[in-house]
Amino acid sequence: MENVLVELKSARGRWILAATVLGSGLAMLDSTIVNVALPALGEDLGADMSGLQWTINAYTLTLAGLILLGGSLGDRYGRRRVFLIGTVWFALASALCGLAPNIELLVLARALQGVGGALLTPGSLAIIQASFVRAERPRAVGAWSGLGGVASAIGPLLGGWLVQTAGWRWAFLINLPFAALVVFVTLRHVPESRDEQATGRFDVLGSVLAALSLAGITYGLIQKGAAVPLVTGLVLGVAFVAVQKRRSPDALVPLGLFRNHVFTAVNVVTLIMYAAMGVVFFLLVVQLQVVSGFSPIAAGASLLPTTILMLLLSARAGEVAKRYGPRLPMTVGILIAGAGFLLMATIGEGASYWLQVLPAVTVFGLGLSAAVAPLTATVLATADERYAGTASGVNNAVARTGSLLAVAAVPPLVGLVGDAFKKPHLFDAGFRYAMLISAAMMAVSALITFLTIRTNVLAPEPQPSGK
Repeated sequence: MENVLVELKSARGRWILAATVLGSGLAMLDSTIVNVALPALGEDLGADMSGLQWTINAYTLTLAGLILLGGSLGDRYGRRRVFLIGTVWFALASALCGLAPNIELLVLARALQGVGGALLTPGSLAIIQASFVRAERPRAVGAWSGLGGVASAIGPLLGGWLVQTAGWRWAFLINLPFAALVVFVTLRHVPESRDEQATGRFDVLGSVLAALSLAGITYGLIQKGAAVPLVTGLVLGVAFVAVQKRRSPDALVPLGLFRNHVFTAVNVVTLIMYAAMGVVFFLLVVQLQVVSGFSPIAAGASLLPTTILMLLLSARAGEVAKRYGPRLPMTVGILIAGAGFLLMATIGEGASYWLQVLPAVTVFGLGLSAAVAPLTATVLATADERYAGTASGVNNAVARTGSLLAVAAVPPLVGLVGDAFKKPHLFDAGFRYAMLISAAMMAVSALITFLTIRTNVLAPEPQPSGK
C-alpha cells in the first residue's frame, strides 16, 4: 500500500509522532534513568568504577555498533516492522537486566538491551521522514526532539523515585509497560514504509567489524594497561572503512553520504557534542548523591528544569532553524550548553540546589533545546530521502560512539577509577576536571558548526511552476 504523506496537525500525524516519540523515548529514558541508579546497584552488586562504566557502555556499545544495521534493516524490510521488533526485544532485555544477580550478568543483559535499541532508534526518525510532508518535517523533528528530550531528562527523576521507593531493579523493569504502549500505538496508527530501491546483500562483515572495533577501543580505554585491545580496535576500525569502500552499493555505510560536506560536518559536531554530554549524564547524578548529599529522588529531580525547557523550546528551535538556517541556533545552543557545564563544575560538597545546581541545569537545558532539533533536521535534510533510515542510523551511531568513548576515557583520565564513587573527596576532584573537559569539547563543536554548516540547508525544495 502506498504511503500517503500526512501533515503534523492531522489526527494521524499526531499519532505517528506519538508512536515515534514513545519508541525513541523508551531508549532515551533508559539511557538516563539508569545513571541515577548507579550508586545503589554498585553497592548492591559489589561493583567498582569500571563495573559502573560497563553498565552504561555495554548498552551503548551494541547500540552504536549495530544501529547502522538497524537503519538498513528498516529501509529494506519495513521501518514499522523493524521498529516493533526492536521495541519487543528491548523490553525482554530490560526484564533480564532487572533480574540480574551480579554485575557480570547485568552487563551482558545491557548489551542485549542495546541490540533492541539499535533496531528501534533509527526507525523513529526514519518513520517521521517518510511519513510527513517535506515542509513540516523540521517542525516534526523539533517536536520529536523536544518530547524525546523530555524522556531523556525525566529519566533521572523517575529513576531516583524508583531507586528510593522500589529499588534499583525497577529502573529496568519500568520499561515493560512503556514498551507495551509503544507496540499498541504503532500497530494501530503508524504506516509502513521502506526503500523500494534497496537491493543486494546486507553488510554483515561491516557490522561485525564496527562492533568489535568499538568493543576493543572501549575496553582499552576503561581497563588500565589494556593496550592490545585498544590497538586491535583501532586496526579493526580501519578495516571497517576499507570494507565499506570495497562493498560500495551494499555497504553498511554508503560512503556517498559523506560527499556532502555538511552531512560530514554535522556528524563531527554530533560526535564531539554527545561525547561531552555522555560524560555529564554519567557523572552528574552520581556527584549529587555521593558528594553533595542529595537523595536519589532529589538528584533526579534536580534535572527537571532541563525537561521543561526541552518541552517548551525544541519545537520552536526547529521552526527557527527552518526560517533562518541551522548554523546560528546550533552554534549558540552548543555554546550555552557548554556554559552550563562550567557552572556544573561548581557543584560540590554541600552544594545548594538554588544557587549552584538550578542555574547550571537551566543554562544547559536552554542550550540543548536550541541545538538538538536543528542538528537532527540538518542530518536528515542533507541525505537523499531513500537513505532516511541509514542517515538516521549513521548520526545515532556517531552520537552513541561519542558518548561511549568519552564515558570510557574521561573518568580514568581525571582519576575516577576503582572505588572512587565511594570516596566523596576523590570523586569531587575528578568530577570538576571532567566538567571542564566537557565544556572544552562543546566549544570545539560550536566552532566547527559555525565554520561548516550552511544557513540554507533546510530551505524547502522549489515548487514546480503553476502550483
